[in-house]
Amino acid sequence: MIFPFLIGTVVGALSGYIGGRFDTVCMRLIDIVLAFPFLVLMLAIMAILGPGLSSFYIAMALVGWVSYARLIRAQILVLKESDFALAAKSLGFGHGRILFRHLLPNALFGSVVFSMSDAVLVLLNGAAVSYLGLGVQPPTAEWGTMVAEGQSLITSAWWICTFPGIAIVTLAMGFSLLADGVAEAMGERT
Repeated sequence: MIFPFLIGTVVGALSGYIGGRFDTVCMRLIDIVLAFPFLVLMLAIMAILGPGLSSFYIAMALVGWVSYARLIRAQILVLKESDFALAAKSLGFGHGRILFRHLLPNALFGSVVFSMSDAVLVLLNGAAVSYLGLGVQPPTAEWGTMVAEGQSLITSAWWICTFPGIAIVTLAMGFSLLADGVAEAMGERT
């Protein structure tokens, strides 16, 4: 989640603040990435890089940044026309200071909340690619791999795939509830 968040935040902030042709190129690149289903594009990248945890991280970073970029860009476009941004510009502050000290801290709320919800997607995608054999490789333990290996034994040893599946669902629900809590806590402060 960290790398997609950072890449998307930087690209979205620069795209929204600079505008013009740079914004057009960034948005067309985002449209191209969004034209493909998330998991299919991720699996294609992992098939090129080979199975393993590092290829999963690279694939998540290359595919997952677009949502953050769109969120940050939309916020920056709104905030750069606000009174405090115009005041900072009239005071002669540089573009870097306006963007990174005034606009970006105010635009991060939606992306932080989305990143907590995105943790659920990362968890489920990690389990899915491991289930398919492209993620974490044995002998390293991973819940998706455990479900795949226990699937053939479900009639005689049901617990082999049931408990890792329950763990995946429980952790995903935990991250979802954490995202709701963070949104509620940050909403009270703003």
